[in-house]
Amino acid sequence: MHAFEYASPKTLKEAFALLGSQWGEADVLAGGTDLLSLMKDAVQTPKRVVSLRGLTALSGIAKSGSGLKIGALTTIDALMSNAAIRASYPSLHQAAMGITSPQIRNMGTVGGDLCQRPRCWYYRQGFGLLAMKDGKSLVADGDNRYHAIFGAGNAHFVSASSFGPALIALGAKIKLESATGAREVDAAQFFRAPKSDSEREIDLKPNEILTEILLPATSAKNATYEVRQKDALDWPLATASVALTMSGNTVSKAMIVLGHAGPTPVVAESAAAWLSGKSITADTAAAAAAEAVKTAKPLSGNAYKVTLAKTAVKRALLRAAGIEV
Repeated sequence: MHAFEYASPKTLKEAFALLGSQWGEADVLAGGTDLLSLMKDAVQTPKRVVSLRGLTALSGIAKSGSGLKIGALTTIDALMSNAAIRASYPSLHQAAMGITSPQIRNMGTVGGDLCQRPRCWYYRQGFGLLAMKDGKSLVADGDNRYHAIFGAGNAHFVSASSFGPALIALGAKIKLESATGAREVDAAQFFRAPKSDSEREIDLKPNEILTEILLPATSAKNATYEVRQKDALDWPLATASVALTMSGNTVSKAMIVLGHAGPTPVVAESAAAWLSGKSITADTAAAAAAEAVKTAKPLSGNAYKVTLAKTAVKRALLRAAGIEV
């Protein structure tokens, strides 16, 4: 591991002063479940690590207007055990249930999940975020079993966030703060597909800290469904989070978001529009799922993920509607 300076500020103001204007000058440490492994492998080599562990105000879940505010340092375990989350936002609870490691549940944070770097093995082995060599993509021509089926230029990694798809489906906002002020970003706009290795895959600047997640009040039926290779700690092969606003037994509005399918969570707008005015049955859920993956463009080794993503959408819709899956 490269040498680095360690700082433990007691206030946000102190933390802002320790950040840099360029990536590589400083990195924020929350639970450490991702950053430390990146530093050990020399994928990230910050000159300074700014620990947020002393900023207790960034932890906890509380009412905010008619919705909820989740502090960025809230642990995954605390999110899972929160009664309000389980009652009104089951899609988040179900996403957290997929993180099976007790150690990560107790140390990992909600903000950290949103900011974690891609799990692409080319990136993790030091080939850069886009994994390009001599003008060609190592992913497109190599082992791409777990990569994106929805492309975005040369970005073939998949967004690693467990909570991103659910937060997008729920219409959440992400609060980012710096020494010059705060801004709120729609969860759908927080994730981005970089065009170069110097960019990040989230809308976070080097001098900013993710401080809160803001959940609006909702009466929508919502759910998450994951397809994974094993129940032990691993990342899913495909996920789907949905939110259904119902008028009686028919859908008046739907949000369908696929996870682990593209460099950002993929909003299936055409599938959501197709569901409008229909009731949720096994047949309509299957048809909407087929629509959701219609524009998928798998790579040479991951066509199977199209079927898994379709299954995740169908079962998430049925789960949200209270139909056994």
